[in-house]
This record gives sequence, C-alpha cells and structure tokens, in this order.
Amino acid sequence: MSLNDVKEAVSDWVGNEPDIVSLEPNYLDEVWSDFERVGEKLNSSDSYLKFKSEIEQRLEKLKQKSQQLIKRPSVVCVEWIDPLMIAANWVPDLVDIAGGSNMLSKPGSHSHIFKWEEILESNPIKKINIPKKSSKLPIFLTNTQIDRLLKAAREDKSNGGIRFLVMLEILYSTGIRITELINLRISALYEKKNFLLVYGKGNKERLVPIDKNTLGTIENYLKIRELFIKNKNDQKWLFPSKNSKLGHISRQRFNQLLKELTIKVGIEEKFVSPHKLRHAFASHLLANGLDLRSLQILLGHADISTTQIYTHILNDRLKKTVKDNHPLSKIYNK
Repeated sequence: MSLNDVKEAVSDWVGNEPDIVSLEPNYLDEVWSDFERVGEKLNSSDSYLKFKSEIEQRLEKLKQKSQQLIKRPSVVCVEWIDPLMIAANWVPDLVDIAGGSNMLSKPGSHSHIFKWEEILESNPIKKINIPKKSSKLPIFLTNTQIDRLLKAAREDKSNGGIRFLVMLEILYSTGIRITELINLRISALYEKKNFLLVYGKGNKERLVPIDKNTLGTIENYLKIRELFIKNKNDQKWLFPSKNSKLGHISRQRFNQLLKELTIKVGIEEKFVSPHKLRHAFASHLLANGLDLRSLQILLGHADISTTQIYTHILNDRLKKTVKDNHPLSKIYNK
C-alpha cells in the first residue's frame, strides 16, 4: 500500500484530506529527525527541541556510565515472539549506548525473522561472564544449641518474653522467613490454628503446619496479645507493637532480642540469626527423613534448585542408610 492509498483511505474516513507523515527511522539520528518533522506538522517545534535536549542529556549520562564497564554484556533484542523477530534499525544504537554488545543485528538493518535454533547456535551466553553460584554450605544451629536458646527464652516470664518466645518457636518449627513472621496477621491462624497462612515472596500463599508444642505457646501468647495493641488498625497483626510505626514488631527489634539471647546462652553470634533458624529447620527435618520436594513446599521455594543447598544432609543420611542396611556392610562390620 502506497502513501497515496493511505491518504485516500483516511480522507474517506475522516471527511477531509490529512497531512501524512511517513516515519521509518533506521538509525537513532533518524528518530530525532522524525520527531522534528512531527513537531513541525503540529506547530510544536519548541516542545520537540526541549524533549530532544532532555533525552540526549539522559543518553549521554548513560553512555558515560556504560564506558566504565570492564566487559560489555552480550544482548539479543527480541521484537516479536510469533513469528520470532530480532529487533534492528535503531535498537542496536541504544544497546551500544547502554553498554551492551548487540549479538544478532546491526544498526540500520531491518528487523528480521529468526528461529530459536539459530539463537541457540549463536550462543550469546558464551560471551557473558556468569558469576558462579556459591557452593558454600549454610551454617545452621545444632539441636543442642536450639534447646539452649529455647530453654533460656522460656525463663523470661514477662509479656515481652512470652511474645519473643512464641516468635522464636514459630521461626524454628515452621522455617518461615523473618519478614513473613513479623507480617503475620491474626487471621493467619488457619483451620483450628493447626496451620499458619503465610504470604511469601511475590505475595504467594502457602499453608505451614504448626506442631502441638508451638501451638500451645501461641495460645498462651494470645491471652496477652491485646496488651501490645496501640490502636484499632494494629488489631490485624499477630504480633502488634505499641513502639513500632509499622503497627507490628519490627525486624530490627526481633534481631536485637535474638542477639541478646545469643549472648546470654554463650553461642557465637555468627551461628544465630532468623535465617540460621530457617536453615536449622530445613537441615533437621532432612536429617530426620523429610524428602527434598516436601521441604521445598514448606520453605516456599519457587525452584527446587534453591532447596538443593541442603542435599549434603540427604547425602549423609543416604550413606548411613547404606552402611546400616546393605548386606555387604553387615558382613564387613562383623
């Protein structure tokens, strides 16, 4: 279809003759030229010049920052999925300004159809330095250390001590994150209080079971919970606080209380944190027979690869199982 065809079609539709401006920029400079042409047609050249100046300043700052990069990341810009089209024209210019190395198209070339196989064959990932994921095993508390912490926490019979104890027990007995704990609502006590309704990362819901001992501690705390409520808006929180602007106990306050308890029982601080309690929960369950998939659900991991940092526990358990039950092991152990 030619420009004249477009002009005639629009004329028939709107009832008068339009002023057609054809835009087809191949390079970034041509984008600015097209903006200028549109500005002239709309009698707003001043607005265009102001806009162009602002964009150019921002791009210049970006360019200066990108020049500080030691290595330029490889980039493939996909314009359309079906059919698969690789973005070209002025897009590679932007990639270059941003500090990237455009892999499959050049400035000024037209966007073209690709196959996924062709992208895989070009393998731009080979040119990207991906940091290796640390294989360092998580530090976690032993059963004895957990017992010492809980025993010391139970000695504090004050209202604040009762609240801290229930939070400590929930962390260890459910493995939830500290942010999930402090943001629990009173409505989180689910189905006769046998479960906690937890909102995890991405606001995803999951049900976490509560053991009988922790449930008893929760019920004891609920008797004094109202003493921590400052106003009606705070009633929704399971752990309200009169001293917090959030309406509930803060992460910092819990960490402070946990640090004080750690010092009191004489455990090195590097072994104790809310996240270390989460590690302890996971490691102790695996050591006692829980499978990795079930642990993934309890921890709220979106990908089981995240849960696999605990596989050393499974390996130790499997070794012990083979040693204790394999016929050859029994023969050589006689």
